[in-house]
Amino acid sequence: MYHFFVEPSQIQGTEVIITGSDVNHIKNVLRMKPGEELSVSNGLDQKEYRCGIEECRDDSILCRLRFVKEDGLELPSRIYLFQGLPKADKMELIIQKAVELGVYEVIPVAARRSVVKLEGKREAGKLARWQGIAEAAAKQSRRRILPKVHPVMSMREAVAYASTMEVRLIPYELAQGMGKTKEILEALQPGQSVAVMIGPEGGFEESEIREAVDAGMQPVTMGRRILRTETAGLAMLSWIMYHLES
Repeated sequence: MYHFFVEPSQIQGTEVIITGSDVNHIKNVLRMKPGEELSVSNGLDQKEYRCGIEECRDDSILCRLRFVKEDGLELPSRIYLFQGLPKADKMELIIQKAVELGVYEVIPVAARRSVVKLEGKREAGKLARWQGIAEAAAKQSRRRILPKVHPVMSMREAVAYASTMEVRLIPYELAQGMGKTKEILEALQPGQSVAVMIGPEGGFEESEIREAVDAGMQPVTMGRRILRTETAGLAMLSWIMYHLES
């Protein structure tokens, strides 16, 4: 079943109105007709509104609410992925898979070893594309919320933002002891906010690690092998997801 996001104001009683770019997608790409069923979420209450299409208009799709599902598909904790800017299009893959795994927000970080530099119109264009990828992944995985992709932050800004969260993890190749990583993950509680900070290709500089640790982030190991930047965050998110949902 196809899933879409709407503003809360677009759900009025039993009437649901879909507008924007989804109208063309529903009418001309999916070729859906009156009587067919779809689902929507408003990004706030974590509910799925199951609807039937009543009318395909020029600029909107009129739907009638059939029932509401409240099945708690979102993770019980909010996970924030701070991702050091990688080369090429790796960020697109990271965002897509992180959203599928249940991330709440993605924060691109311009670390000192980040080769990619974004500013001005280029950053605005990338951010719009990244948010579009997040929305498509949220629709595909039937998320109840639409995860936000932040504008690029400096390391200092990222560390300051992460410091507002209850659990703060920074995978680091020189960290020792898988037992400590296991202990931290097993101590996670539903409702906690969790920051995961991943370095770019080449990892964080030692000065960045010190800055993060001084702000309360906990270095953790992810095993004996060195993971690529596009692998590390997704692996950590998978571990967190498994623990919170098992």
